[in-house]
Amino acid sequence: MDERFPIGQFEFEGYISEQQREAWIQDIEELPALLKAAINGLSDEQLNIPYREGGWSSRQVVHHIADSHMNSYIRFKLALTEDVPTIRPYYEDRWAELYDSTADIGISLALIEALHTRWVILLRSLGGEELKRTFHHPESGKILPLEYNLGVYSWHGRHHVAHITGLRNKLGI
Repeated sequence: MDERFPIGQFEFEGYISEQQREAWIQDIEELPALLKAAINGLSDEQLNIPYREGGWSSRQVVHHIADSHMNSYIRFKLALTEDVPTIRPYYEDRWAELYDSTADIGISLALIEALHTRWVILLRSLGGEELKRTFHHPESGKILPLEYNLGVYSWHGRHHVAHITGLRNKLGI
């Protein structure tokens, strides 16, 4: 198994059904609880252990999820209110090195819970045509539909929870 991608990389091409979209929304709704369960009982010392050599610590992963999902939520809102907006990429690796990524994870857990509650309210209000709205990602040069991005963030949360649970397994906890 590749420790960088414990659940594999996100791959999806083709038709995205209403059932698939709903499953992805469900993943986004469930992420805060899954993340809390994954870090439950880890000490401060254990939270600072990288999940793999050269990887982030569980603490950094939790803060990264908050950073990344806030950016995604804003991208959704931009695509819903503008015509094919160009989104602003960011250097997630640099963000993970900033001092606030050493803070108590409870701060980001609360943020993720509130953000995901609001995100799911927005997602459940959208019809299939709204989820086909797009944004331009300047790094890839691609025009991406929101429904595809929904799948990416369904995967993203599960991907990082698997990093933390993989570390727990390595540590035997």
